[in-house]
Amino acid sequence: MNKRSTFKINMPEINLYIIAIGILSVILIYYNFYIGGAFFVCFLYLVFHNWRLNSMRTKEWAEYIQSLSLNIDETTKQAILNLPIPLCILEFDGHISWFNKKFYDMMDVKDLLNQNIEELIDDLNLRKVLNENKEMYTDISYKDREYTIVYNVVKNDKEDSAKYYMILYWLDKTDSLKLESDYNNEKNAMMLIQVDGYNEVIESAKEEHRSLINMDIERQLGVLEANNNCAIKKTARDKYIVVLYKEDLLKLEEEKFSILDRIREIDHGNNLPVTISIGIGVDGDSLKDNLELATGALDLALGRGGDQAVVKTKDNFIFFGGKSKAVEKKTKVKSRLIGHALREVIKQSEHVYIMGHKYPDMDAIGAAVGIYDICKSCDKRANIVLDSENEAVEIFIDKLKEVEYYNGLFVTSEEALDNCTEDTLVVVVDTHRPNHTECEELLNISRKLVVIDHHRRGVEFINDTVLLFHEIYVSSTCEMVTELVQYMEDDVNINKLTAEGLLAGISLDTKNFSFKTGVRTFEAASYLKKVGADTVEVKKFFNSDVKDFIVKAETIQNAKIIDDRICIAYSETEMSNINIVIAQVADELLNIKQVEASFVLGHKDGKVFISSRSLGKINVHVLMEKLGGGGHMDIAGAQLKDVTLKDAYKMVQDIILDYLEEEE
Repeated sequence: MNKRSTFKINMPEINLYIIAIGILSVILIYYNFYIGGAFFVCFLYLVFHNWRLNSMRTKEWAEYIQSLSLNIDETTKQAILNLPIPLCILEFDGHISWFNKKFYDMMDVKDLLNQNIEELIDDLNLRKVLNENKEMYTDISYKDREYTIVYNVVKNDKEDSAKYYMILYWLDKTDSLKLESDYNNEKNAMMLIQVDGYNEVIESAKEEHRSLINMDIERQLGVLEANNNCAIKKTARDKYIVVLYKEDLLKLEEEKFSILDRIREIDHGNNLPVTISIGIGVDGDSLKDNLELATGALDLALGRGGDQAVVKTKDNFIFFGGKSKAVEKKTKVKSRLIGHALREVIKQSEHVYIMGHKYPDMDAIGAAVGIYDICKSCDKRANIVLDSENEAVEIFIDKLKEVEYYNGLFVTSEEALDNCTEDTLVVVVDTHRPNHTECEELLNISRKLVVIDHHRRGVEFINDTVLLFHEIYVSSTCEMVTELVQYMEDDVNINKLTAEGLLAGISLDTKNFSFKTGVRTFEAASYLKKVGADTVEVKKFFNSDVKDFIVKAETIQNAKIIDDRICIAYSETEMSNINIVIAQVADELLNIKQVEASFVLGHKDGKVFISSRSLGKINVHVLMEKLGGGGHMDIAGAQLKDVTLKDAYKMVQDIILDYLEEEE
């Protein structure tokens, strides 16, 4: 602060007074020399006095500012020295220039000065800070403590040339992290347990052994309760509800829910294995939310065949188990109830649209035509939504177009969207995933949705259905539709070609009745034969040309066997029906000795198709699900977009190797 500014601040009106006195004294000298001279002397004194006073005040003000600055420097120094967090100052090369006592206590190292901090702390990287122009944060662990380091670059101008230093503030967050961890671990989770096919399992054992099965189930659940600090309450003879901490849930996840394996080992002469399905809800906002999540998880576990645990959060699913095949239910009560309900829903609708999955196979088209016959018998207008046919169904569709009975059967997605209303009935067959249907937009328009499917349930599912017929133990959707027709036999007149389409769908999904067949499968085939299905005509639907045989031979030649158990192959030939060819190759590869599962890849139209088969020991559904696909335990597949055949092959190979490693 200069003298002039100080003068103005302390005595703003002095200049005006002195000037006025000076002017008056000059005027008085003009009129009266003595009086004016006396005033002029006073004027000079005032100027001198004001100058001296101003100098004194300026000096006092400077001393005050200096004293204040010294006090601030001392206060700052004491504040830094006594800062309750560790602090250190570094050169840009990482050498320690200064540190406070907290930092010294934290490091517990003698002679810290001039040591390089990166040599003392391995996880510290100062180069990142030098490349940033903003304040940075780093989380590190040091001596069983967790720290967040705040970096701050400062400039020192006191020396001849400016010098930069780096200040590191060490914020200890160990206690807060432990508190957060304890809070998360003590969150409650809800678990629902259900014994799969309880009645069928109990009835498969001798009467005197049935109580022993129940006792073993109760004993194993008692062990689960004791080892995991949880509370179990039996709500029905085959259902239980469990409350446990998240910390104990994580332990169950680490051991991959070994309770599933222990329950499966229960054997008292029962012909059917004892398995349970578990649904867990966690990380909800309340116990009610967790219970809803657990209910959804249990439904998903049951829809995937049971014998597994599903952990569900608000936005994620985790699956464990799934090693057993679904048990066939001998009773057809559900089919009868669904059949009557479906007929009522159809009669209440003016128009019906039927659709399967994209790139439909004989199971999808056969089931769709079966539903068409049901609608026609109810005197309702129905159409099958199909944008393009492929070689898998080409022969059958050509035959349908030649028969007058099926005139106007097929419509495109655009036509369906133009005519679909909220009251239009939409029947989806052979899939339950919205994005796999022929026209997903129809699901958003109609309020009346019916789903008929036999695939193991995936995360994506068509919700808000008026009727859901989802049985994963059934061989094919065509078998399910055939049973529905049987319970409407008095009202439904099934066409001979429709019967052949249904029988072809069953033949396809059972690999000519060698896979996933039960008593009801043969009963359905017997009924279709009775109403006129010709097995020779059915065989013609699957005829292929010479090129297909050549491609299959080349693909088999590329086969590679992993761990003497799993076969993987690929076809470099791009053809319109490559998905059919690789499926047939996957079936053929299972004929190799000791091979338990096969995976075959092919590509067309920028997509890679994967077809997988299993003899039952390896769950190919779980493996294909990791690639966004699905299916059954022994028959599954997937489709990959924007991936080369080489990359897709490596992805499948990695999944197989991971599976084998987990098995060990």
